[in-house]
Amino acid sequence: MMAPSMARAAPYAAMVIDARTGEVLHSRNADTRLHPASLTKMMTLYIAFDAIRRGEISLDTKVRISKHAASEPPSKLGLKSGQRIDFRYLIRAAAIKSANDAATAIGEALEGSEAAFARRMTRTAQALGMSRTTFKNAHGLTESGHLSTARDMTNLGRHLLFDFPEYYNLFSRKSEDAGVRQVNNTNRRLLNDYPGADGIKTGYTSAAGFNLVASAVRGNERVIATVFGGRSSAARNAKVAELLDLGFRRAPSSAPTTKPDTPDLVAVAEGGDPDLKGKTIRLVMAPSSSRRPTRRPGVAQPEMVVAEAEDVGVTRKAGAADELIVAAAPVPPPRPSGLAEQPASGTPGALQLEVVTRVSTSGGRHFGINVGKYGSKYEAERVLLKTALVEIGTLDEALRKVVTRQGGYEANFVGMTEDMAALACRRLEARKISCTTIGPS
Repeated sequence: MMAPSMARAAPYAAMVIDARTGEVLHSRNADTRLHPASLTKMMTLYIAFDAIRRGEISLDTKVRISKHAASEPPSKLGLKSGQRIDFRYLIRAAAIKSANDAATAIGEALEGSEAAFARRMTRTAQALGMSRTTFKNAHGLTESGHLSTARDMTNLGRHLLFDFPEYYNLFSRKSEDAGVRQVNNTNRRLLNDYPGADGIKTGYTSAAGFNLVASAVRGNERVIATVFGGRSSAARNAKVAELLDLGFRRAPSSAPTTKPDTPDLVAVAEGGDPDLKGKTIRLVMAPSSSRRPTRRPGVAQPEMVVAEAEDVGVTRKAGAADELIVAAAPVPPPRPSGLAEQPASGTPGALQLEVVTRVSTSGGRHFGINVGKYGSKYEAERVLLKTALVEIGTLDEALRKVVTRQGGYEANFVGMTEDMAALACRRLEARKISCTTIGPS
């Protein structure tokens, strides 16, 4: 973020580590929860890099800029509401210029809203061991509860270096094309002045002071230093240079490189527990011990769905219980034999073979997605249920709807915004699930 030359005094904290091993070489107030300012964008970019790697989105995806993203205060790229821009340019603007509008647009492109993305940021932080970090937005402007520590941000810098080496060079670019204009690196003074410096991220707000996570390499040695609460950009840079020098003096000339452990980021993205991995479990989609209501005369008993974990992609850590029981709504029973197919439109008593399994409370949402056509309503309903379980993040508020068409039954999710429908399809296609968007009829 751009800032005045001086800031009021903010709490100071610092951390220096040997990037090769993670060994702490210096710390001061390293576990004090403080305002991270634009160091926040390190997590925004970490998630963006992971989403690209897993196929959730691509660098060439055209992102539609929302009114909310366009209205973010400076530092910003100057995006306009309704504008479409390649995802790669949003990444460049967030990493190099520290653009708030670009960071918000990244979050909305991946999770549909900045609030949902902030929750994903916090889940990712916890999975990475950043136990004292909570995110409330994608850019780092001061917000109640949006806090981190020098230790957590230093470790995040190390993860960026080792987990996404193919993207780390972004942080060393002094200038870059961001689609709508050329942008300059907010960290270019340190990059110019400190030998071996190659990133990574600056930050400033009046509440945070001048923050910086920086990395430098000399021969076989690499050091990461973090400062919170600098009083000016010049004072912050001088302090970081001092800490980097200290780190190089204390770091051994040779040390084995031990990469940090990376959690299951797929589980984190889906809102699950990153530790639940390693063993397949069976999902029994019915209560195991509750008593069923007495069946009324002449009414068929509804069937319950039993889904295998292979269908919904659920895994868990070895040693956990053998079964996970979750309740589900009963699937409509098969139509009794002899029941006629849907009469022609206008016939008295016509049966509408269109099943809506949720009540919509949203207004103005005229888009949806289709996840296939099936030979029976039962199968279409089953696919809708499985798909909703797999992609609960984007489909939780959509209607599940079966529509009768010539030749089969279409499984649709409707009542979505255009952007949410596009996001849901991208995420499903990344899981090899067929999906097409549906526009207003």
